[in-house]
Amino acid sequence: KTGMYKTVLVVGAEIQSTALDLTTRGRNTAVIFGDGAGAAILQRSDKVSLLSTHLHSDGRFAEELYVKDPGSSRPHAERQPEQILDTTSFKVVMNGNQVFKHAIVRFMEVIQEALDKNNLKKEDINLLVPHQANLRISQYIQQKLSLRDDQVYNNIMRLGNTTAASIPIALSEAWAEGRIKENDVICLAAFGSGFTWASALIRW
Repeated sequence: KTGMYKTVLVVGAEIQSTALDLTTRGRNTAVIFGDGAGAAILQRSDKVSLLSTHLHSDGRFAEELYVKDPGSSRPHAERQPEQILDTTSFKVVMNGNQVFKHAIVRFMEVIQEALDKNNLKKEDINLLVPHQANLRISQYIQQKLSLRDDQVYNNIMRLGNTTAASIPIALSEAWAEGRIKENDVICLAAFGSGFTWASALIRW
């Protein structure tokens, strides 16, 4: 928007598998997450394509989805021994009920915020590409917005929750499958640890 750069490369990539507790203790998180990467090249244009973006966070809920002892909290020498890396302190911890409860509220809020900002209604959304956090969350949002199956893109059934990579991958797949056409209104929406939540409205 500022015109500072002509071409920008945006990358979202995550390796979740190394931080998952693969014992029965971690079964609620290990089955959800996947590794992945996605990238997009954005270029300056006279056409107004990025209608608006919205980003929020609330650190009060940081420990509902987090890694208790991330590597950066220890000196380098202490991060090496295998016995330390195998402890649950380095694994993803998630309060699934709290994450779900907050996610469905924040998703709806931030999607509505984007629509209101641009004087649009939910019926104007051609395709919703949500962060692939949980299929139940996506289905809940779809139901509340009264969107058809072809208006929501999901791939979590195949790839799992690839966190930062989920929207770039889903957007790329949707475009490759012909689900996005010129001048379509695309809504991107995300919710994640922190808690953080965001949306972007794009005219393709």
